[in-house]
Amino acid sequence: MRAHPQSPRRHGHQPRQSRRSARHQLHHVQDFRALQLRGAQMPKFDQVLHVRLGSLKEAVTDWGQTYDKLVKLQEKAENGLQVKADKADWEGENAGVTRPFVKKTAKEFGDAVKVADSIRNILRDALAEFKSAKESLEKLIEEAPGKGIRIDPDGVVSYLIHPDRRSKNYAGPKPEQADFDAMRSAIKAAIDKANDADDVASRALRTVVGTDENNFSGTDYGNLKEASKAQDAEDAKEAAKIVKKGDDATPAEIDKLNKYLKDNKGDPYFAERFALEVGPKGSLEYWADMGVPGDGPSRLGIDHRDKLAELQKNWSLTLAAATHSTSPEMEQWKADVIKAGSDPIQSRGAHPYGFQVMSNLMRVGDYDDKFLRNYGNALVVAEDKITHGGSQPPGRAWYQPQQAHLNWIGGGAGQDPMSGFMEALGHNPKASTEFFNSDIDLTPENGKDDKKLNAFDYFSKDRDWPEELNDKGRMSKEPGYDSLGHALESATTGHAYDAPAEGLKDVRSAENAEVMQKVVEYYGSEPKHMHEQPGIDDSLGKMGAAYIDELDRSLEQDSDETMQEKKNSPFGFNNKEGHSRFDEKFDTELLWKRGDAVNFMGIVAQSETGHATLSQAQMLYTTSVLDDVGPKPGSDLSDDRNLTDARTTLRIGSEAQGIMDETRMAQIDKDYDEGTDEHKKAVGRNTEWVKFGVGAVAAGGVAALTGGAGGALVPLATETVGGAVVTFLGMEADDIAEKYEKDDLLKHESDALSDEALRMGKENSLMPGKAYASAPGWSTLDANYLDEQLVENVRNARNNSRDNSLPDPYEKP
Repeated sequence: MRAHPQSPRRHGHQPRQSRRSARHQLHHVQDFRALQLRGAQMPKFDQVLHVRLGSLKEAVTDWGQTYDKLVKLQEKAENGLQVKADKADWEGENAGVTRPFVKKTAKEFGDAVKVADSIRNILRDALAEFKSAKESLEKLIEEAPGKGIRIDPDGVVSYLIHPDRRSKNYAGPKPEQADFDAMRSAIKAAIDKANDADDVASRALRTVVGTDENNFSGTDYGNLKEASKAQDAEDAKEAAKIVKKGDDATPAEIDKLNKYLKDNKGDPYFAERFALEVGPKGSLEYWADMGVPGDGPSRLGIDHRDKLAELQKNWSLTLAAATHSTSPEMEQWKADVIKAGSDPIQSRGAHPYGFQVMSNLMRVGDYDDKFLRNYGNALVVAEDKITHGGSQPPGRAWYQPQQAHLNWIGGGAGQDPMSGFMEALGHNPKASTEFFNSDIDLTPENGKDDKKLNAFDYFSKDRDWPEELNDKGRMSKEPGYDSLGHALESATTGHAYDAPAEGLKDVRSAENAEVMQKVVEYYGSEPKHMHEQPGIDDSLGKMGAAYIDELDRSLEQDSDETMQEKKNSPFGFNNKEGHSRFDEKFDTELLWKRGDAVNFMGIVAQSETGHATLSQAQMLYTTSVLDDVGPKPGSDLSDDRNLTDARTTLRIGSEAQGIMDETRMAQIDKDYDEGTDEHKKAVGRNTEWVKFGVGAVAAGGVAALTGGAGGALVPLATETVGGAVVTFLGMEADDIAEKYEKDDLLKHESDALSDEALRMGKENSLMPGKAYASAPGWSTLDANYLDEQLVENVRNARNNSRDNSLPDPYEKP
């Protein structure tokens, strides 16, 4: 049987027509493509809200119909044309040319079916994602007025009726900062959803359609998620190719590698594929190679340190995301990284240990809890071995004859692996809390002995942290202690130490408080423990700020030794059932004795940063307690007993401020010779913190210090921000700054300057009471009465602060 030689060509016309149709159909989804980024800006609020999806819906239908038609043609081609060709007894030219051509044509029909199916699936899922994002924004706009929120046409969120324009009888919703934060987050989530769908779909469509005018790509995507995974795998392969070049890669290639990692930030599948493509040893060897400046021809470590810093951050974030995978491959990857920790990593220059390399790839990002626990335990065991049970200093044990520069993002050169590990703990509160509450088995291979090391004691008390080149170019122990402080911050507060303040809640737990008890006990026992750990004072200030409520609860006691709170104390945190968030035993029991609280606050306040942070926290917390326990505006003040809790609140707040001011002034006198410019400037800065406290943002039961202290979180007495706090936060920061302008202070002689600074500290203590008396709702007569009564209380409390046994100032050896 001989077939007509033109038949394959006639049948082959349909695939070419379908290829033209494929490209033609893409022009019918203009609304979808209008949002396509192509590396440009994200789609805007109004674009997502008003996107017209009709043509995209039509395209989905059209491609569904095209798919159905092509399936029928495929069946005809495979069951008819190809079967006949296979059975035909062709000879000569037909045997060598026509039969292969028929098979190729039949395959083209199969590829055309895959392309049509893939395009339909991609457009269908993209339509669903865009529709969902659009509907989410529509719902938010509909619900916003009921929450007292206005959403502008460009997506900007604001008050529906600003507090300044509300009538006296206004009974509508009064949104707080947390409500605005939640609305902004929901809007962003909807826009991100549309953007992600656009990114994946547009790239998938280009892949499916292909560039070959004569052949279908044969790409087969069942859905948008499948396409996304395929793209992730492709990106991971391309990124790994650059990694294999090591420091032979050009600066342009490093830029490309950074782009791969940055564009896929937060994508767990890409992260896993990249980690596996490069391999555990591959990551370690690559970063060790990057650590020898000038070793490669591109001179990355000499001329392009900024690119390496960006790469370190992006690489760390990527590996952090990858460790959350529990696939067998990633479980093995994690085990192999830990196993390689004690091995020297060979590079063309230096030979750092695996732990030294990997710890510097852990400085950024949230690594998996279990991985951090296993890694940290193994790292401590390794250090115990190479220091011969602590008989050799860690700095000497980890020292390499030819040092590799493993850290490019600040905080030392990266020789001490504990520093990078502490930074990792600082970004994972759960892991850090567990770590500092644990005992580490130093001989895990030996089940008969019980040689253990207490993690908190070792890192805070016993370890001889090595000196490293700090960010100022000097050898110092500051990088290590700074990272230790970050880890302790997350362990005590329940938040990553550098978490953005927006939307944070008070999440302190019993386990967090257990670590904080250790912190107060140790660092409050002697001034040298803080002063001889350079770089940790700012973290101690933030930890103290996070527990200012419990510190005040201890300060209220008459005895320095009791562990029982005063009955009906206005301080501390109790839920609606009257129980402490830390444990029911703390319903009446203190976290610390009064003496411990005095010593901790006094010692931390010896530091300029610590003094500023604790002072801001104290002022905000005191104001919030006044809102909670003081008579509400408009109340009858004829019974003076109603002011008992308000007086107690201001008394303790003022006494705490007095303790901090006295210890700070004593430390200034110890650090600088009286009468010198340095002494005057230090005293002059002693009251500047007040202008930062006024600039705080309060919502959801916490206040975030937005200036000066660098994002400390302060617990408030109530979830809802009261009138006194609102009044306090509304005070004019510029006026306060001018009032406490240090240049005016510096005109005084030293003795008069110190007295003036302490007087200003007392004035600062008055601010919560003034804010309370000035809150909306009080009559002029009542406001004046409150101001007079509460001011007297503050004056007496300031005098009481000197009766405390305050810690001695630290004297440098």
